[in-house]
Amino acid sequence: MITFDHIAIAGETLEAARAYVEDALGVTLQDGGAHDVFFTHNALLGLEDGLYLEAIAINPHAPQPDRPRWFDLDRFKGAPRLTNWICRTDDLPNTLEKLPAGFGTPVALKRGDLRWQMAVPQDGILPFDNCGPALIEWQSAPHPAERLRPSDITLRRLTITHPQADGLNGVLRGHMQDDRIVIETGPVGMHAEFDTPHGLRTLGS
Repeated sequence: MITFDHIAIAGETLEAARAYVEDALGVTLQDGGAHDVFFTHNALLGLEDGLYLEAIAINPHAPQPDRPRWFDLDRFKGAPRLTNWICRTDDLPNTLEKLPAGFGTPVALKRGDLRWQMAVPQDGILPFDNCGPALIEWQSAPHPAERLRPSDITLRRLTITHPQADGLNGVLRGHMQDDRIVIETGPVGMHAEFDTPHGLRTLGS
């Protein structure tokens, strides 16, 4: 089984991605850090129910990686937006064996004292035009969400739309069940609704 873990908001710069989230949700994100291998950096927001949000972008002060970056960031252009959802598993290799090809191969990663493996496709592009979940196995404790200050913000719903929604639903059937995640037929995109101290707020693609 896989479990909904967090969502990612990408930007051409981290400052832009961070400002988009902070303006939309009426919050202040916490500093994250820099990632090796893919040379990105992030800022973070703790959500209720054990979830969190990361604003992420290419780190302009880091080297060029020797492979395409995760989350398809090498091709990212335009305004900051919701681009990815991430699910965790306790056994990444076994989970990947049970899924169709295309979800990637495990890559060992770290940020500070955090250690994890992420399944990353060779071209950086996840199945279903990046609407398929990225898969992660945490190898350090506590979980990142437990390290973040409470925000009193709850993800109400994550809606994923794709012309082949039935195919994506079929791939995930039997692997996860989360009533907050809705996969519907439509143009490629994602839309997240949040209950906040300021009322209902949204982030989209």
